[in-house]
Amino acid sequence: MSHRITRFLACLLGCLSLAGAAAAAEPSALRIGYQKSSTLIALLRRNGDLEKALEPLKVTVSWHEFTSGLPIMEALNAGSIDVSADVADTVPVFAQAAQARITYLAEETPSPTAQAILVPADSPLRSVADLKGRKVAVTKGAGSHYLLLAALGSESLPFKSIAPAYLTPADGRSALASGSVDAWVAWDPFLSAAQAQTGARILRDGTGLSLYKRYYLASDAYAGAHPDVLSVVFEKLRETGAWVKANPDAAAAELSKLWKIEPEIVRQANDRRSYRVERVTREGLAEQQKIADAFRAEGLLPRAVDTSALGLWEPPAR
Repeated sequence: MSHRITRFLACLLGCLSLAGAAAAAEPSALRIGYQKSSTLIALLRRNGDLEKALEPLKVTVSWHEFTSGLPIMEALNAGSIDVSADVADTVPVFAQAAQARITYLAEETPSPTAQAILVPADSPLRSVADLKGRKVAVTKGAGSHYLLLAALGSESLPFKSIAPAYLTPADGRSALASGSVDAWVAWDPFLSAAQAQTGARILRDGTGLSLYKRYYLASDAYAGAHPDVLSVVFEKLRETGAWVKANPDAAAAELSKLWKIEPEIVRQANDRRSYRVERVTREGLAEQQKIADAFRAEGLLPRAVDTSALGLWEPPAR
């Protein structure tokens, strides 16, 4: 009896493996996670260019919105989505510390002024040093989280010298406007919108503190099985980023409809972002390790991570 059971289980596992391999060889859907601020993905969702480009591969696309980058990484690691739209440089670090199985697909080159520490126009705070003992709204794991850490470090202040309020961008803006926090660390387009609509003042942006790259990622499983699909995604991202910079007014008009923000605000936000999409290299990940080490030193990561250990997508040989 035991031999028959063993043979049955072996056969069953073999069938499951073959079925899984067949499914991997013939993708039918690409599930993309994104945030409201995911500019290039927002445009691709609107114009349908990615779906058209994937038609020859018989791949359809489904879109899944998240409030911030960390939930996207959780969904990617859990297999609920296959690819993430751009997330801040800090997000893969937190995901790696949680032992997520993810691969770098692409990066947007540095945009240090596209995130900043904001205070109300009439705030008495005039420097980062003035944040000591103050309540600061920040989105946990976002690029703004590292900017805050780096800014405090530039004044020899530990993270525990402020009282962090971990909030989503919408809640952070409300908290700043209501006076329930003293400062808010935001990124574009939320940053430009708050400046224009509430008169919020920049206390310090990322210049000299954080490169602020944004990364596109895929699950290890999807990257390994479907490099051809990711090649299409990469090219469409690169084309869309180039179009935004070459057509700033048209891009602002399109995104204004999606984001319900005035075109001139979108234009300012886009001016601060590079939108230059490139392949990720090991050498280009140097600041990722710096980010990981800084968070670890403050006890904000559960374990040390080697940021060079994550996979890098390679386009298939032609």
